[in-house]
Amino acid sequence: MLLVDNRTLNSWEKFKDSDIYFSFIKSPTAIVSSIILLIIFFCSFFVEFVTPHNPFDPASLSLMEAFTPPSWTDEGMAKFILGTDGQGRDMLSTILYGSRISLIVGFSAIIFSLILGVSLGLTAGYFGGKYEMIVMRLTDVQLTVPSILMALLVDGIARGIISREMHDEMAIYVLIFAIGISEWPQFARVSRAATLVEKNKDYVSASSIIGVSNLLIMFKHILPNIMRPVLVIGTIGLALAIIAESTLSFLGVGVPPTTPSLGTLIRLGNDFLFSGEWWITFFPAIFLVILAFSINLLGDWMRDTLNPKLKK
Repeated sequence: MLLVDNRTLNSWEKFKDSDIYFSFIKSPTAIVSSIILLIIFFCSFFVEFVTPHNPFDPASLSLMEAFTPPSWTDEGMAKFILGTDGQGRDMLSTILYGSRISLIVGFSAIIFSLILGVSLGLTAGYFGGKYEMIVMRLTDVQLTVPSILMALLVDGIARGIISREMHDEMAIYVLIFAIGISEWPQFARVSRAATLVEKNKDYVSASSIIGVSNLLIMFKHILPNIMRPVLVIGTIGLALAIIAESTLSFLGVGVPPTTPSLGTLIRLGNDFLFSGEWWITFFPAIFLVILAFSINLLGDWMRDTLNPKLKK
């Protein structure tokens, strides 16, 4: 136990002496965006312990409290800070429940696209030849199609293959696959370009000479050295995946209406926008903007920090 504690302490000391830590504490943008994201992640994944109400418990809902405006308005109620929707659900609690679904879909989709894209890009850059040409042409073709259209195509194919009831049950998995399969070309191109640089270095040649297999060379030696640009793309891609999920749910082809997500909440609130209940769609939309903006700011900081060519 003492050995583990010493290793942890040494790792922390090394991290404090690193350029990444120094760059982080010197960047107010990175600090503020990290704090915002930590608060959102904590509140979303521990929503049952954070929210003042359970918006999906029918026993706690009252239609008499439907369309209650935010608490600071004349007709507002103190217990509903951001007001209620058409079913009397607390908007703050509903947004936090919905953000958890959006975050789960976004993280899962970007991890899936990262694994697929890096695997294809790494092997294409290492082996080259016709295999590399095929992979790169596939990425070029897919990059000509907007990601949202590719996701709509995948979702449409899934709806045509499986029944409606089964699609509702598997909607989240279909959504993760649809978004993930539309984002992998970026990871493939970045990892392939980085692999072309790394495979010509001395440590790769030395590993080949002593008989190390190609699989070990790629995933044990080259992969760790190409992860920096991949992580930067992944951070920015997370915001795009969350926005894609919200867009698909807003269009009615994402998660079912009974499943809370930011896109679903915005779509449901849009029906009441012109009748005066502006808060039902306004607050989920603002929450989505803050979430995506914070992730993008953190991704920009990571890009500037992890890419030596951008340092002054």
